[in-house]
Amino acid sequence: MLRGPGATDVALVVNGESVTVRAAPRRTLLDTLRENLALTGTKKVCDEGTCGACTVLVDGRPVYSCMTFAVTCEGKAIETIEGIAKDGELHPVQRAFIDADAFQCGFCTPGQIMSAIGLIQEGQAGEDPERVREGMSGNLCRCGAYAGITEAVLEAQRGLAELDRKHAA
Repeated sequence: MLRGPGATDVALVVNGESVTVRAAPRRTLLDTLRENLALTGTKKVCDEGTCGACTVLVDGRPVYSCMTFAVTCEGKAIETIEGIAKDGELHPVQRAFIDADAFQCGFCTPGQIMSAIGLIQEGQAGEDPERVREGMSGNLCRCGAYAGITEAVLEAQRGLAELDRKHAA
């Protein structure tokens, strides 16, 4: 569908809720989430797709929201850091990040967590720390909390696999 040259309505499903936002054809998903929907957990850092702080899930896949136009997400399910805790309970990846002390300043943490969820959901985390480091390599941490991040992803992967086994039984 052609859009523009001016702003247009874009229907999205954000954290399970259907919303319509007004966005110009070249407005990023990041700016739309932060400025139109006040979802500021998704961080704007490099604004050029190199740091991963803006990572969200679009239809279950991690994407850099600073490099994604909002109009390209028409009708898609978008999950942000604000939407992953359920019924007052932290998501298992959030819990693992806390337990593994996988952050220092915390600025990259939302993007790290969303990337970790995507990595696990796609079945790419495995049990090998090197595989996790490779899978998370698109997310930078200026504080250097990589050992804790890797540990958190591995722990979350094990915990979620155990939950899956229990539910399957």
